[in-house]
Amino acid sequence: MLISLAEVMNRRGETVQVEVNTSFDVFKRNDVDYPIRKKTPVRLTMTSPSSKRVLLQAEAEYVLSAPCDRCLREVEFPFEIRRTLEIDFSKSEEEMSFLLGYELDVDRFVFEEILIAFPTKILCNEDCKGICNVCGADLNAGECGCDRTVIDPRMAAVQDIFKNFASE
Repeated sequence: MLISLAEVMNRRGETVQVEVNTSFDVFKRNDVDYPIRKKTPVRLTMTSPSSKRVLLQAEAEYVLSAPCDRCLREVEFPFEIRRTLEIDFSKSEEEMSFLLGYELDVDRFVFEEILIAFPTKILCNEDCKGICNVCGADLNAGECGCDRTVIDPRMAAVQDIFKNFASE
C-alpha cells in the first residue's frame, strides 16, 4: 500500500492520520516463510512542519509463527512496531528503501521493522531441551532412554583435544 507524502506536505501544519492494512500474510526471510498469525492495521500519524519534511509516527502489532530452533515446536512471537521518523526530502543522500519518490510503501516499511527486530534464535522457552540426536524425540516431554553419550566418530578428534586440555 502506497501513501502519498506529497499530499501531507501540501497540508503543512495539519496532522493526517491513516490506518492501513498490509497486503502480506507471510513474512519471508532467508527463503523461509513465517506465517503472520495476527496483525493490526498500521496506524500512521503524519505532519509536515515544512515543505520538504514529514514527521511520521507508525504503530502496529504483528504476531509471527516459527518452529523452535531446538525442539521444532511451533512458537508464536510478537512484534510491536512503534516508530517515529523524520523524513527530510531536501537531503538527497538520505535513502530509505520504503520511499518511492514522495510515496511511502507501508508494506516495505513494516517488513523492514520486523526484519530489524527479528530474533537471532527462536525458542519455545529459554530452557528448551531440544530433540534427541539419536531418535528425534522431544526431550521437553521427557527422557527417551537413548544413550546420547556416544560421540559422533567425526567429532572424536575434537573430544581428544578437550581430554588433553583437561589432563594438563
